[in-house]
Amino acid sequence: MIALVAAPSSLGLRPPRPGAMPGAWRAPAALREAGLVDRLVAAGGRDAGEVRPQPYVDDDAIRAAGHVRNEHALIEHSRRLAQRLDEVLDAGDAPLVIGGDCSILLGAGLALARRGGTGLVHLDGHTDFRHPGNSEACASVAGEDLAAAVGLHRPAIADLDGAGPYFDAARTVHLGHRDDDEHADEARRTLGLVVSAADALARPVSRLAERILATAGAGYWLQLDVDLLDPSVMPAVDSPDPGGLDVATLTALLAELAPAAIGASVTVFDPELDPDGRYARLLADVVVEGFGGLGSALRH
Repeated sequence: MIALVAAPSSLGLRPPRPGAMPGAWRAPAALREAGLVDRLVAAGGRDAGEVRPQPYVDDDAIRAAGHVRNEHALIEHSRRLAQRLDEVLDAGDAPLVIGGDCSILLGAGLALARRGGTGLVHLDGHTDFRHPGNSEACASVAGEDLAAAVGLHRPAIADLDGAGPYFDAARTVHLGHRDDDEHADEARRTLGLVVSAADALARPVSRLAERILATAGAGYWLQLDVDLLDPSVMPAVDSPDPGGLDVATLTALLAELAPAAIGASVTVFDPELDPDGRYARLLADVVVEGFGGLGSALRH
């Protein structure tokens, strides 16, 4: 059974302007209003509640060097989310986490690392591979989550409770960055498989899924950052970049990958950029159709 967990956090994002809070935390409520929860429950899933974070603070003026934005709050939220995911997994269900920003990947990674570790399939319009070893600008974990997930960030982020690295780099797949991503080459040297959006669009979905499954193995975590989609169809994201996937390709790819996933997360949709709710309804369709079989291959 799919268990829907809301994680309305923007803790890993930079503020859109000084003193302001990014809007990604509103995504779970917006998608609920768009019918996502009702549709998944009608299909046999369940609502597993919400994990609320501590308040977001624009701490640029007071944050000490060597720390990320909202670091304490982000760490505590990751631990609380990991505890909720432990409960869902212990019940034999497949968690589907609706964020929020993609720093929630740390909570998923912490939960799975404590259970012996899994692979990771990271679908994102950016590699999110910035870390202290390749950038002096480390501050927003939403742009650093993949690097942290495989152990390349500072221990406070990448080794919570001594559990890092949360995912095996050799079983980690990233797909979806644009060709000008500055950290793509390092990601290719580090991870099991890296595929750009352009390469993904040039291949049949079934062949692409075969390559991903061969690298990640069964029982991986499936992370979708909505900016994987092209901004012509999904502009309501924090960092839209042209050259992304179309809705049909993404939905078909998710449908291929979801059955072998132990759980999944969906992040970085920003309802503040969607005043009439059209993109929330579109994303609800993608989630219902793409993740409808989440975990089903593992249950059998």
